[in-house]
Amino acid sequence: MLGGSRCWSYPYQWELIVATSLSIGANTAIFSIVNAVLLRPLPLEEPERLVRLFTRTPGGRAFELSPGKFYDWQRDARSFEGMAMYRFSQFALSGTGTARAIKAGAVGVGFFEIVRARPTLGRTFRPEEDTPGGKYVVILSDRFWKTELGGAPDVIGRTLKLNDEAYTIVGVMPASTSVASWAAMACDVWVPIALTDEQRAARGNHNQQGVARLKAGVELSQAQSEMDAISTQLAREFPKTDKGWGAVIILMQEEIVGDSRTMLVMLLGAVGLVLLIACANVGNLLFTRALSRRKEIAIRSALGAGRGRVFQQLLTEALLLAAAGGALGLLLAHGTLTSASTLLASQVPRAEEISIDARVLLFALGVSILTGMLAGTLPAVRAGRSDLNDALKEGGRGDGAIGVGTRRLLIVCEVALSLVLLMGAGVMVQSLLALRHSDTGFDPNNVLTLEVTLVQTRYPTPAQRSSFFAAALQRIRALPGVEAAGTIDDLPLIDGSSQTLGLEGYPLKRDQVAVQVRQVTPGYLRAMRIPVLRGRDIVESDAEVLLVSRDAAKLYWGADDPIGRRATLPFSKTVLRQVVGIVGDVKQRNLIEASTPTVYFYTRERYGRATFVIRTSLRPATLAHPAVAAIRAIDPEQPVGDIRTMMQVLDAGLTPQRFSALLLAAVGIHSVLSYIVRGRSREIGIRTALGARPADVLRLVIVESMSPTLVGIAAGTIAALASARVMKTLVFGVSASDPLTLAAVAATLALVALMASLVPAYRALRLDPVKVLRAD
Repeated sequence: MLGGSRCWSYPYQWELIVATSLSIGANTAIFSIVNAVLLRPLPLEEPERLVRLFTRTPGGRAFELSPGKFYDWQRDARSFEGMAMYRFSQFALSGTGTARAIKAGAVGVGFFEIVRARPTLGRTFRPEEDTPGGKYVVILSDRFWKTELGGAPDVIGRTLKLNDEAYTIVGVMPASTSVASWAAMACDVWVPIALTDEQRAARGNHNQQGVARLKAGVELSQAQSEMDAISTQLAREFPKTDKGWGAVIILMQEEIVGDSRTMLVMLLGAVGLVLLIACANVGNLLFTRALSRRKEIAIRSALGAGRGRVFQQLLTEALLLAAAGGALGLLLAHGTLTSASTLLASQVPRAEEISIDARVLLFALGVSILTGMLAGTLPAVRAGRSDLNDALKEGGRGDGAIGVGTRRLLIVCEVALSLVLLMGAGVMVQSLLALRHSDTGFDPNNVLTLEVTLVQTRYPTPAQRSSFFAAALQRIRALPGVEAAGTIDDLPLIDGSSQTLGLEGYPLKRDQVAVQVRQVTPGYLRAMRIPVLRGRDIVESDAEVLLVSRDAAKLYWGADDPIGRRATLPFSKTVLRQVVGIVGDVKQRNLIEASTPTVYFYTRERYGRATFVIRTSLRPATLAHPAVAAIRAIDPEQPVGDIRTMMQVLDAGLTPQRFSALLLAAVGIHSVLSYIVRGRSREIGIRTALGARPADVLRLVIVESMSPTLVGIAAGTIAALASARVMKTLVFGVSASDPLTLAAVAATLALVALMASLVPAYRALRLDPVKVLRAD
């Protein structure tokens, strides 16, 4: 233990601790995220049996449910303990101060029993309450109960005013059931879904969500096979609405994690490479330190210490230094995760569950031990093989001339791994820029958006709803700086309704492809600067008209001209709507996929929900207050929510790509080089004393430093090209093996290597050769 206690007095101990702490901290921080998102079960009872239900479109995409299909599944399926349908709604909360919008989950019978969410107060919904006449009951979330009602224990039986109607509070859910990453359990309140008989029978309108719990012992594949058989039978019974459609079952955790799995595994691999770079770097320092102690080690050997004892001492010192670095790294990881909690909440699912638990502590301990073993083994072995007589001779070869091959090998490894990381970071940053500047089909600059959901009891008829939105648009268009304004039900990149068209005068196709369908008002296209390619835009005097995107026109009418032709939509098959124009294609779902075939319809039968889209010559944020005031001038009790600029909507679509790009860039920059120039002052002094010119010394240093760097660049290039297969699914608008990026990264590493060689060589040349030769 004496050797272990003395390890703190030897050279480079702080460099070693800092190098290991940064790498172990990075690994621990990323593993904490991976642990919370991928490894830790959902905070629900038996989450492995909880699944999400979707319909499968004729194009093979998982999509929302139609009530008619869902109730048939619920009746016929035997693989599930239960199924429940749900959707999201927005209520105007009044009676507690200023009216504001709150998020509600409208859930079907058995929803909470399937999720295994038990109220802390009161009860869940009864079957008779899932009807239009019995729907006036509400269950509160723990957060809403405490913030709005002060956590009153006698809350059961009180009433809550939602949309100007009284709802009786029947239950309060515990905080443990609030799962922020699953929107259905992150609502403020829940109410019964309460569909009418007509709504329950609808098969063509897909706007509901589904959840189910598998029976014990039933595999996902078994349930999927049964649902496929049921879908085939339903397609025979309802060929007009169900043919070509199917069912999709996805494990709840997989649905929540989504594409984050590949990104997080890639990032964990990236910081693993950083750890290997750190091991090579630390190994280089440990090797240099061991060489500076050759005489001490030789004396110990002369006094009877065997190679095994020397090896044990040096490895113990390496492990102690790695443990110190690991402890510091754990603190760094905790501080990083705490300070970045707000950023992580918008970047990764289940961010609220990220913490340092027992698994993370064991990981940090294991990584610390692994770092000490990897970094300390080779230096300990090489130091134990030093020649005893040569080490004891005064004036023997300087340390810098010994073990050069070993240190060159470590440099090759560092450079190769650094190139792989920097290549990944470069490609991801380029992909982020390509996404940021990709053609979305609209202009997001200088556009403000805000969402309004009307209270149904105050605006029960389509005429009243149309009158409200028309008056609000008139007031907003009159505001200073407003260039254009309109409304749409779902903004681009939000992924709204998807439906099929029925064409007048054309036979029904066997496998119709659904298109995105949006309800808009005049002014929307101008506000978003979506071009009208042929025909005209909609105007206020129109009634029941359509605009179709270029891809939608080709998809449904082929080579025929759709302008002037008529079509129906599933939710109103008796209403024939005339196509008046062809417009540009827009990316409706996300930034990575191609533009989406879209149909825009204008009707006097207005929905009660719309998003205002306002183009302004001013900064959009400065228009937020006047726009809200214009709406509340019509109805002071009308909530206005989700106020964002269109650039913020666009940036939200870049969340996963931005997270992976920033982290990869960070770990790429963290990958540092350590070179063999350190410790060669004595050799340079000898050469200078013997008459070597500075240019000769510089040439020697550059050649010997750049040789392993170039070998490392070559090895790293091969590894980077091999890893491109993993990267190609994560990038957009750039090749994962982009030659320009590879060349830039290689040139950057070569330049860093050159600078790392010149600076210490220049310092060594300025030393007095006599002082250097006497020093040892």
